[in-house]
Amino acid sequence: MKLTLGFSPCPNDTFIFDALVNGHLNTGDLEFEVVLEDVETLNKMAKEGKLDITKLSFHAYAYVSDQYQILQAGAALGKGCGPLLISADPIPLSKVDYCVVGIPGRLTTANLLFSLAFPDAITKKELVFSAIEQELLDDRIDVGVIIHENRFTYESKGLHKLLDLGTFWEEKYGVAVPLGGIMIRRSLGDAVQHRVNDLIRQSVSYAFSHPEVSAPYVAQHAQEMDPAVMQQHISLYVNEHSLDLGEDGRNAIEHMYRETHAIGLTPAVLQPIFAGR
Repeated sequence: MKLTLGFSPCPNDTFIFDALVNGHLNTGDLEFEVVLEDVETLNKMAKEGKLDITKLSFHAYAYVSDQYQILQAGAALGKGCGPLLISADPIPLSKVDYCVVGIPGRLTTANLLFSLAFPDAITKKELVFSAIEQELLDDRIDVGVIIHENRFTYESKGLHKLLDLGTFWEEKYGVAVPLGGIMIRRSLGDAVQHRVNDLIRQSVSYAFSHPEVSAPYVAQHAQEMDPAVMQQHISLYVNEHSLDLGEDGRNAIEHMYRETHAIGLTPAVLQPIFAGR
C-alpha cells in the first residue's frame, strides 16, 4: 500500500522521519511517498484532503477532524517550547492590539495562541515563518510571532521578545503546549493506523538511539542552518511526547479544543480524535 506522507523540512521533522523514509526500518508492504512542505502549506493541503498522513498544526486539525485522526507518535508538544512574540523595538503589550502582526499562517497553532493572548489584534500579515524576522527589520510589520529555529536567532539580529506565548498558555491553563502532530486519514482504518503509528514511534526511537544516522538528512533540508541551532531545534521539539503523547499530551490537546471552541476560535472536533492507541 502506497501512502502519501507530509512533513516539514525543519530539523525536528526530518530527525523524526529519517529512519522511516530512508530505509532504516522494515515497513513491510507499506510504501511512503514523501511530501516536504512548510507546515502552513501542509495545513492547507490537509484541508483539501490531499495527504494520507501528515504533520499538521493542532490548530489546523480542528478544521479537518472529519477526515483525520491524531496519531500517538511524532508530535511536537511540551513545555517551554511555544512561539514567541517579538518586535524590532520594545513596545508595551497594551499596544499590540493596534499593531500589524506578522504570523506564520492563519492555521498555525502560533496564530491560535496569539489570538488567545490578544483577541482584539486583528491586523495580521501572513508570512512564511522564516521571513518574519526580516519583515520586522525592514519595518514592514510591527510585531511578529516566531516559531521553529527563529527562537534561537532573533536576539542575534537585535530583535526583542515581548511575550513567550507558550508561557502564557502554560500559566493560564496549566498544561503542556500542543504545537503540531501527525494526522492520518480516518478512512484508512484501525489496522493501518496502528501500523503507521508503530513505525513512526520506531523511527523516533531509532533517531534518539542513532542521531549520527539522521544527521545528513537533517542537514540536507535545514537550509544552511548552523549545526548548533539544528541541535537546539531538535532538543526543543522532539521529546518523550514525540514517542507517545501519553495521558498528559492527550489531555493538553483536548484542553486546547475545549477552550478555543468555547470562545469561537475553533470549530468543534469530531470524536474520537486519537488513533493508533
